[in-house]
Amino acid sequence: MTERTEAAASRARQADDPETRAGGVAADRLRSIVERIERLEEEKKALAGDIKDIFAEAKSAGFDIKALRTLISLRRKEPAEVEEQDALVTLYRQALGM
Repeated sequence: MTERTEAAASRARQADDPETRAGGVAADRLRSIVERIERLEEEKKALAGDIKDIFAEAKSAGFDIKALRTLISLRRKEPAEVEEQDALVTLYRQALGM
């Protein structure tokens, strides 16, 4: 087989391949990844809307939103990390005469 014939045969096999390659990239795999990310972005957007609604509910019930956000942030941290942060804030407040 000549080089041209081999190249043509290779292109034909590639065209028949379910994962069509364009520039060395598996197009079907890439499309799948992009579509999954797009779906997750939509879910993230919907969840952000739900969270916003809950904060609005909390505000209408008289809760301070800034304090709620601080509490949520603290709950994500380890107790030792929270204790260390509290100690530093106390130290800084004392240094400023507060």
